[in-house]
Amino acid sequence: MGAEENIMEQLRQIEQVVDVFGTIGTHDMMVKLEAENFEKIRELVSRNIQKIEKIRTISTLIKKDN
Repeated sequence: MGAEENIMEQLRQIEQVVDVFGTIGTHDMMVKLEAENFEKIRELVSRNIQKIEKIRTISTLIKKDN
């Protein structure tokens, strides 16, 4: 609570972050990433995003190609 703006600003500094949205509900924000493959996403989340102070929970959703 109260750390959202700081977290969103840190997320925007990550090269693969396309956009960050504030949300209402179970999660406080949604982050849109672009990467070459799932392994790059997993690496980005574990090495960068999870280490941001005050982040408690992360849920990862992958968009299917049509």
